[in-house]
Amino acid sequence: MFESAFIVRAPEAEPHVSHYRERYDASAKLGVPAHITVLYPFMPPMLINTQVLEQVRLAVSNIRGFAFHLTKVGRFPDAVCLMPQPSDPFVSLTHAIVRAFPFYPPYRGQHAAVIPHLTVAQVEEPRQSAVAAELRSSLERTGSIASYCRELILIENSTGRWEQRHAFALTAPGSADG
Repeated sequence: MFESAFIVRAPEAEPHVSHYRERYDASAKLGVPAHITVLYPFMPPMLINTQVLEQVRLAVSNIRGFAFHLTKVGRFPDAVCLMPQPSDPFVSLTHAIVRAFPFYPPYRGQHAAVIPHLTVAQVEEPRQSAVAAELRSSLERTGSIASYCRELILIENSTGRWEQRHAFALTAPGSADG
């Protein structure tokens, strides 16, 4: 399937979640790093050209980089996640892209709200409760996972594996151009 998406990488989370993701998240096996999804799905990769990339760059040009922490374990009916705090900057990134590309709503418009999260495991009960409890225990021992968003990443899957297509630098905090 030919797909693309926008993500924010969370490499600091890898040591905490990679063993779960390798086992319980099919996207990890296809090359997707630990991340918070900003927009999925985006347009088919073959439609992404320099004009589209420039439109994305303009859409996020006034958004500043930001610190975030993964502090809380969240759950969806079929997934265990880490919830970023603050979540508003991720929602702002999503809305900026959607304003520029209204025909590509998050998750094809299936959900009313944007809920930023880092998927750790796509599992059902009873495994979901066990993974969530293990993750909570790990966070209690190690504390929250601190990270920083400096860029928005466009990834694509046109070969059977997800690969980075483009990175859009966010404005540095305190810089004169933002």
